[in-house]
Amino acid sequence: MHIKSITIDGFKSYGQRVDIKGFDPLFNAITGLNGSGKSNILDSICFVLGISNLQQVRAVNLQDLVYKNGQAGITKATVSITFDNRDSRQKPVGYEHYDEFTITRQVVVGGRNKYLINGVTATSNRVQDLFGSVQLNVNNPHFLIMQGRITKVLNMKPPEILAMIEEAAGTRMYESKKQVAQRTIEKKEAKLAELDSVLNEEITPTLNKLKEERQAYLDYTKVSRELDHLTKLYVAWQYVQTEELSRNSKEKLEKTQATVQQSKASVEELQAKAKEMGEVIAAMERKKDLVRIVEKSVKKMGHLNALRGTEDDALREGGDSGRYDDYQLDLSAMIPIRPSVTGSD
Repeated sequence: MHIKSITIDGFKSYGQRVDIKGFDPLFNAITGLNGSGKSNILDSICFVLGISNLQQVRAVNLQDLVYKNGQAGITKATVSITFDNRDSRQKPVGYEHYDEFTITRQVVVGGRNKYLINGVTATSNRVQDLFGSVQLNVNNPHFLIMQGRITKVLNMKPPEILAMIEEAAGTRMYESKKQVAQRTIEKKEAKLAELDSVLNEEITPTLNKLKEERQAYLDYTKVSRELDHLTKLYVAWQYVQTEELSRNSKEKLEKTQATVQQSKASVEELQAKAKEMGEVIAAMERKKDLVRIVEKSVKKMGHLNALRGTEDDALREGGDSGRYDDYQLDLSAMIPIRPSVTGSD
């Protein structure tokens, strides 16, 4: 991008419209007599580029840039610069599809000014962004080398000239930014080292401890769940065992009760048999007594028979028969007993 033409109207010494053309893409020189307006052409370029230090264009305020301060009937100053934009390496951002574009700046008496891009009103910031995108900064202190500084520049040492060129080209700004960025990086690295130290000495051990505690808690909760599960299983097993034991005990109780009933029945049966046996024994005792009586009676009968025999002998011999009669009476008394004994059998 380079200047293709300049149109000046009412700016400083140019009271009438002037078109300046034929600029070279690489090098241009303005020549002429003293007072012919050579410096004002450079001032007009700086005016459009947005110079902020008006002392460099020999003015106190913007109104000083109007032809004769507006006292000659001209109330505004207008400068338009048309840029050749065919070089694809230097196209401003947003204007890559334009082969040329025109920037216009206008100031009126009173100090009000405005910018136009291709005839459309634009803000100062937008214009500065456009020039900034191609590293064009008129406010750089080394962008312009005025007449009084030429000798000083010629006497500069190579490093100083390089620094001036870098600053004029805009690369010095990036170098400064680079240094600032490097210092920022160093601070960040120091901060990162500090953070690493804190991380390794404090946070990591704490984190490891928390991990261990977390694992211990997980193990505890796992064991607690297993214990709870086993407890429930044990309670359920106890319940089943109790139910089974109760059922078995109930069955045993029922069997025992049945056995008791059977035993009771057996006891009653035995008691009945014992009673019956008692009665039999009593009957046998009675029979035994009867037998003894009978035996006694038999003995008496034998004795009686013996007496009878003796009596017979006595009778035959003429003796007393009274004792025989007494024994006969006793035998008659025992005769009724025999039928009752026979009946008891």
